[in-house]
Amino acid sequence: MNETLKVLTTRRSVRKFKSDPIPAETLDDILRAGMYAPTGMGKQSPVVIVITDPKVRAEVSKLNAEIAGREGDPFYGAPVVLLVAAEKRPTDVYDGSCVISNIMNAAWSLGVGSCWIHRAKEELESDWGKDLLAKLGVKGEYVGVGHVALGYPDGEIAPPKPRKSDWIYRI
Repeated sequence: MNETLKVLTTRRSVRKFKSDPIPAETLDDILRAGMYAPTGMGKQSPVVIVITDPKVRAEVSKLNAEIAGREGDPFYGAPVVLLVAAEKRPTDVYDGSCVISNIMNAAWSLGVGSCWIHRAKEELESDWGKDLLAKLGVKGEYVGVGHVALGYPDGEIAPPKPRKSDWIYRI
């Protein structure tokens, strides 16, 4: 099996991370993979907000947990949280989803774990989210697509669940 197929079939969501930082070069490689994700009509509508500042990370963690109606860190202790948003257009969620998928697969190929976390839509609709985009100079109307919690896995990775039998139909 070639390396790409190996990454695509072995990647798993990580829900416990070490606090070790991700080296800048590794993080840049992961982000670059997201930049090359397919987007509707090649418009490149998504943006990725990289959150490593502990104060901002704590704010987004608290807001995300409140939206979910839960306590604790919804990002499982990951040292990096990526917030993926896309300019509002017919393909916004699809474009952002492709970015997230590329990021998670690239991370896995480099030994970095990831987990897709929801509620970015509600975050960016809040005053906190609107202020964040304004502070960053992101202009236009954006939809929160999702987050990627990134870090080095802490513990064993669960094996894959068996694939369902009715996944593929051929005509």
